Amino acid sequence: MITIEDFKKLELKVAEIKEVNEHPNADRLYVITVDLGDKTKQVVAGIRGSYAKEDLIGRQVVVVDNLEPALLRGVESQGMILAASDESGIVIVSPEKKLKTGSIVK
Repeated sequence: MITIEDFKKLELKVAEIKEVNEHPNADRLYVITVDLGDKTKQVVAGIRGSYAKEDLIGRQVVVVDNLEPALLRGVESQGMILAASDESGIVIVSPEKKLKTGSIVK
């Protein structure tokens, strides 16, 4: 269990996917550029088996903006795109309607 104070430390924001490339060292990963309104970030996401690149461009997603950067198979990821999965596959968490990029999710 985490406290509400722990949860408040997460900076969840609406971002728009601007660019998607295959990861050079992993078949299931994309290297994605997201626009957060005031900045862009590179995020590595394991959604390549569930989404075509062209279906992601322009899509709004929810990103963990204050996650410590990590190297994933040699490529830096500067955040995390939220997604859910079950036996049917992976689904990205997206706003129900278009919002201003950078909007805070709480």
